[in-house]
Amino acid sequence: MVDFWGFFKSKTKKTEEKEKLKALLKEKYSYFQKVLNENNHVLSIMADLEEKLSGEYLFDMHYIKTSVTAISDGVRDIIENLNALSEGKYKALEKVYSEIKEKIEKILASKIEIPVTDFTISLDKLDKDSVTIAGGKIAHLAELKNILKLPTPEGFSVTSYAFLKFLELTGIKEKISEILNSVEITKIDELTRASEKIQQLIINAKVPDEIANSIKKSYEELCKKINKKCAVSVRSSAIHEDSDFSFAGQYSSFLNVPEDLIVETYKKVIASLFNTRAIFYFKTKGFSETEMVMAAGVLSMVNAKAGGVMYSKNPNNPESENIIINAVKGLGKLVVDGAVTAETYIVSRKPDISILEKIPGKQNKMLLCKEEGDIEEIPLPDSHATLSLSDEQIVELSKMALKIEEYYGCPQDIEWAVDENDNIFILQARPLRIIEKKESKVLLPTRIKDYNILVEKGITACKGVGYGKAFVLKSEEELKDFSEGDVLVAKHTNPKYVVIMNKASAIVTDVGSPTGHMASLSREYNVPTLINTENATKMIKHGQEITVDATNCVIYEGKVEELIEAYKSIKEPFKETTLFKTLQKVLKLIVPLYLVDPLAEEFKPENCKTFHDITRFCHEMVMYEMFTMWDKYDSEHHAVPLIAEIPIGVLVLDIEGGLKEDVRKATPENIISIPLQAILRGMRSMQWPGPPPVDAKGFLEMVAHTVSIPEEQLRETAKKSFCIITKNYMNFSIRLGYHFSMIEAYTGENINDNYIKFFFKGGGAALDRRLRRVKLITEILKKMNFRVSVKEDVIDAILTKYTIPEIEKRLEILGKLTAYTKQLDMVLFNDMVAQMYTEDFIKKHIKDI
Repeated sequence: MVDFWGFFKSKTKKTEEKEKLKALLKEKYSYFQKVLNENNHVLSIMADLEEKLSGEYLFDMHYIKTSVTAISDGVRDIIENLNALSEGKYKALEKVYSEIKEKIEKILASKIEIPVTDFTISLDKLDKDSVTIAGGKIAHLAELKNILKLPTPEGFSVTSYAFLKFLELTGIKEKISEILNSVEITKIDELTRASEKIQQLIINAKVPDEIANSIKKSYEELCKKINKKCAVSVRSSAIHEDSDFSFAGQYSSFLNVPEDLIVETYKKVIASLFNTRAIFYFKTKGFSETEMVMAAGVLSMVNAKAGGVMYSKNPNNPESENIIINAVKGLGKLVVDGAVTAETYIVSRKPDISILEKIPGKQNKMLLCKEEGDIEEIPLPDSHATLSLSDEQIVELSKMALKIEEYYGCPQDIEWAVDENDNIFILQARPLRIIEKKESKVLLPTRIKDYNILVEKGITACKGVGYGKAFVLKSEEELKDFSEGDVLVAKHTNPKYVVIMNKASAIVTDVGSPTGHMASLSREYNVPTLINTENATKMIKHGQEITVDATNCVIYEGKVEELIEAYKSIKEPFKETTLFKTLQKVLKLIVPLYLVDPLAEEFKPENCKTFHDITRFCHEMVMYEMFTMWDKYDSEHHAVPLIAEIPIGVLVLDIEGGLKEDVRKATPENIISIPLQAILRGMRSMQWPGPPPVDAKGFLEMVAHTVSIPEEQLRETAKKSFCIITKNYMNFSIRLGYHFSMIEAYTGENINDNYIKFFFKGGGAALDRRLRRVKLITEILKKMNFRVSVKEDVIDAILTKYTIPEIEKRLEILGKLTAYTKQLDMVLFNDMVAQMYTEDFIKKHIKDI
């Protein structure tokens, strides 16, 4: 009796096993895809970060932190997916990743600690080391008063700690953070709206009683000290104000403030920390939100009859050794604001202080303190051109300027005032930035007339212009002959070209990606690089003199002098800001690529020094894992036969989308997989050879070699060929007699992902004939631009970063090559015959590459 139940159970079990295996392989394939996708995402962010170092784009610390976090998360995901695919083979990467991440986090964690202090502190108790307590402006003013004993107004600081407590106690801190983090600094209208929202939050808030009472108490103590009730100036004093980053004019200060308005005016001062231009300046200089802290100085008001600014050196001509003093009648605010043409006094610093020149100003108004508070503008007669300072005052101011410069060790920008009793007061001092003149940036013309254009297409990987002799690369081995100043012209991008980047005047490739490894290296080395020209290797002759304009994607024949000279005149200013220094430090741990050669002994997880190294290593290993994993699984019992009119038995396992649904045969019309379609086109177009004619010597050598083949290897030859596919992926294990080859390919939308891996081993003939076939295959692979490694009769080759049509074209050729070389080793009697077969195949099948 037939056991229908047993038959049903057996069939059900096989179906379940098939579905289980398919689900497992589908999961493995998903890990592979995730690595590729995340790798592209990470490389794209890296390229964007590098581009910011050009100085042509505006960005802030929030952008850096967000981008670095995205890269870090992406690299972590790449490692996790690679380990999931390989069943934990690369756990060592986790330690390396954590170490790099920790170093980056330390660079970005530039948080300034604000000490807990009283809400107000007298100037007498402060000095230049009190910057985090009282802000830069007031800390340095206290230093001048207490250490240099220079005349300054009396007063006190409303401290940085008071500012933080104000934000905390009023409950607006988080709201401000949210607004700041959402603003796009390149959009002024967004900045303005953000500024208005924040300032309104501050102005509408009530100053907490404990802070208000401290301000009132310190004001009373100030009045006792100077023996009178006085109006005050309430001046901004942010953490970085009057430091190497001057923040000149970014914040608000208020003059002649009466007692009853000091507390409310304090709110206006701290609100100015968030005005539009201040936010822009702060963010583009690279400071974090934790550094946006505002203290304030409350100083006795100097009722000035003259005031102004002096430079201890001429910033436009620092070699002249002159002091420049600008002055106006009344309050010096008109000088600071540039509202009138001030008087100018030029004073020689050496050998002795002497007045060289007095230039009257054009002052049609002056500012004076009103008795009830605030200031008023008084018109002056047009002819009022008398000078405000006596010679004695000019000399005295000059002496003070030199004293301050000597103490701080750099030129100084100093604000001063002279009161109604002719007493001089120093109100502020900060470093004077002496900017060297830079040549103006020249806009490169997009096309230069009267020159022959060789190439007029491509993608810029690194901007610039390079001139030199073309070095048209045919094989990597030729790189050793590359000379200083040559222009590298190659079929495809390759990170191995790093070895000549310090010598190359430019790099040009037919294919490649601007977010690839080599493109990143070219930016790091600042080599003008033009990729994706499609035909540069055909249009440019080896040794030909060319000029590459990578900025405008043009290659000229000969030397284009005006273009080269224009490029030489472009000098980017040195990036001195905290923002750029931070970005540079961070990128050193992210972008450089040290693991260049996958075949090198050093290509190991523990040798990864940067996130780029990790992505490079993982990208190579994920391809290797996909290439080698299929033999681990009993896939053959769950596959369908390939029926395609080729004389080899092939089983096809579709993981996802490689075949039409519910088919029991893989016929050409049922195949959706792009790589398998391509290779079959090649295989089916060929006349497959029958048994080749073998000479007696060759026959005896074949028999001797067959006898020497291990039994395990002979069993392998009896197996069918096997192909695992998805719509975009193929892993094709081909067994033809005694030789074995494996072709793996991926064809995705992103050119960075696309590749073909080719592996070949074995044969039935003697070693010399097998080696001739290896040489033939190697030569043909190199003709198709594969990177090839050969060891005895084993070929390992790879081709990466080509478009889908180019990948398909090469797979089709590999299909033809598979048929062409079947048992070919038997007839390769000598090198001349082998060369004839090589040339015949190239002539018939590779003429279009």
